[in-house]
Amino acid sequence: MTPNLATWGIAGAATLGVILRPFGWPEAIWAALGAVLLVVLGLLPWHDALDGVAKGTDVYLFLIGMMLLAEIARKEGLFDWLATIAVRMAKGSATRLFLLVYVVGTVVTVFLSNDACAVVLTPAVYAATKAAKVENPLPYLFICAFIANAASFVLPISNPANLVVFADHMPPLGEWLATFGLPSVLAIVATYLVLRVRQNGTLKRQAIATDVEAASLGLGGKVAGAGIVATAAALIGSSAAGIELGLPTFIAGLATTLVVLAIKRSGLVAVVKDVSWSVLPLVAGLFVLVEALEKSGVLKMIADQLKAYAQADPAGTAWGSGVVVAVGSNLVNNLPAGLLAGAAVHAAAVSKTIAAAILIGVDLGPNLSVTGSLATILWLTAIRREGEDVGFWRFLKLGLLVMPPALALALAGLLLV
Repeated sequence: MTPNLATWGIAGAATLGVILRPFGWPEAIWAALGAVLLVVLGLLPWHDALDGVAKGTDVYLFLIGMMLLAEIARKEGLFDWLATIAVRMAKGSATRLFLLVYVVGTVVTVFLSNDACAVVLTPAVYAATKAAKVENPLPYLFICAFIANAASFVLPISNPANLVVFADHMPPLGEWLATFGLPSVLAIVATYLVLRVRQNGTLKRQAIATDVEAASLGLGGKVAGAGIVATAAALIGSSAAGIELGLPTFIAGLATTLVVLAIKRSGLVAVVKDVSWSVLPLVAGLFVLVEALEKSGVLKMIADQLKAYAQADPAGTAWGSGVVVAVGSNLVNNLPAGLLAGAAVHAAAVSKTIAAAILIGVDLGPNLSVTGSLATILWLTAIRREGEDVGFWRFLKLGLLVMPPALALALAGLLLV
């Protein structure tokens, strides 16, 4: 077996492990095992592996900041307080609560990113369903997973993958909105309609409590809420200034956590213990796998093919690349897929339309499977903490209904503009 084939085989096996979780082992173990095996077998020099890990620094900082924000907000009762407001606004209607959660999820994704939607909104939605005495919270929790990807290309900050795909060639905000405005609206509306129809039977059987006792919000919860708002402002400002988002998010999350802990004068150990740190080795392992694939020549192959197709049929290439990347994101996760696709876009020097189609595939495609995006994996981790779980096949059955029409409409909208 040639070194390149061995590299591809290990990367494929590690990715399959992340998707299927054999023996019930966490996703992070399989990604890390694949990365270590590449180095041990001499398929990837250790210094190249470290380079791969280092490339994820901004993502690690971003995730740590968001996870700290979510954990301190949860512990300080911010989500419980918001939950009672949501349930009261629903006025006993399961469908009204569904729409309300979807709208809030869209706003959170647009201004805080899809990962934040998964990390911050999911526990809030679970708290809302618990306050409403909902028997089956999954229809509402599914919203957090699907809107996190469907609304993730409204703004450049809505998904860290956007920054990866465009890198130094990020369009100005006005051009971005002109390009992705219509596709985003079509994706968001299509995703809502399919989810709503698919969950309609369950929603009709749901009873929503109206006599919900108002939850009080202490000083710590107010500081946590202010920290989330400040983080959103920092992200928008950083994006406008062309600054990477990881460090501002980390600073905002850490500062908020430290202020709340200083007010309480306790709780540090509990916060550190309950943050889902396993996400970090998962991401690091994925970055190493991508580094190995790049060194094996995959990037050049993809760039050459993309350039040839783009020259022969630009419109067809936009459609085809968007669909291929969308499906591929579910095979290898959209983080490494975005890294490879972004590098290929720059190497092939394709048109902005093809680059935009690829970005839509990277962002929206992961709605097909539970391991398609980091946001969905974070969502899965969040619902497991609440005692819920969704297997790969169950999510796939729903994803097969939700993702294709949203992707088709988004790509059609892109070509129209």
